[in-house]
Amino acid sequence: MMQEKTTAILNEVKKVIEGKDEVVEKIFMAVLAQGHVLLEDVPGVGKTTMALAFAKVLGLECKRITFTVDTMPSDVTGFSVYEKESGALSYHPGPVMTNLLLGDEINRTSSRTQAALLEAMEEKQVTIDGMTYPLPEPFVVIATENPVGSAGTQYLPESQLDRFMIKEHMGYPDFESQIRILKERHSSNPLDKIACMTDAAGLTAMQKECEQIEVADAIYEYVTRLVEATRTMEAITLGISPRGALALCRMSKAHAYVSGRDYVIPKDVFEVFPDVCAHRIRLSAKAKMTEVTAESCLKEILAQTELPKIMQ
Repeated sequence: MMQEKTTAILNEVKKVIEGKDEVVEKIFMAVLAQGHVLLEDVPGVGKTTMALAFAKVLGLECKRITFTVDTMPSDVTGFSVYEKESGALSYHPGPVMTNLLLGDEINRTSSRTQAALLEAMEEKQVTIDGMTYPLPEPFVVIATENPVGSAGTQYLPESQLDRFMIKEHMGYPDFESQIRILKERHSSNPLDKIACMTDAAGLTAMQKECEQIEVADAIYEYVTRLVEATRTMEAITLGISPRGALALCRMSKAHAYVSGRDYVIPKDVFEVFPDVCAHRIRLSAKAKMTEVTAESCLKEILAQTELPKIMQ
């Protein structure tokens, strides 16, 4: 039953996003795991379309922020206004008060404005003038960024990156997918043709089911060995944090859920490890000079870490 439901949702999103099935699936897994998604790539490859497609198919209220250098924290969280009649402060909600927040080009704005999202992403609440306001359930951020070096971009701080469960790259479509994109968008927008497959309550129920996926002790030990390897590897100066380890476990549960299982196997951890961890580690200067990448380091760790005995 769970696999039929997830397959129907994924197939609907794939009607809009051509040739990127793996990226679509990983994003849906992150949503099921109650995580947030960072999409990095050059402009025009479908990052924003991906977020809008998920919002429509999942039946979520979606609000959008286009980040610029002059975007203020209050433009994200909202602000309080003094009401003369009542003599009290009245909260005017910002775009963050939604189910799915689409943050366009998040690395074009200031660190101060990015920091306004930290509490919302981690604790699902915002604090304005000493008052705390809970966010709607479910709540997910899908943020896009252009590669550093593009006009007006800057590096996201590690504290911000660590809040994103996964970081994905769209990439250009292949030859056949590009032809289909040209044909389908000649006279219509595919977003207008996809159907809503659930709603906020339905997605919350799926997230609760995902939480109940069984994880054996051997899997926890495997995750810990992988995480500790990032903290001791010579090429890495900043390894995976405890928050990152928790994200890896939650993402592994979601991978099992989408695969139609109610338990995690080592393959689930193996498949999502690079997506969860590549943006969380920082390479040494020597590694960067020799063109070592985060992905190559993680592949080496996967190859050198023994799989749990439960699958042997």
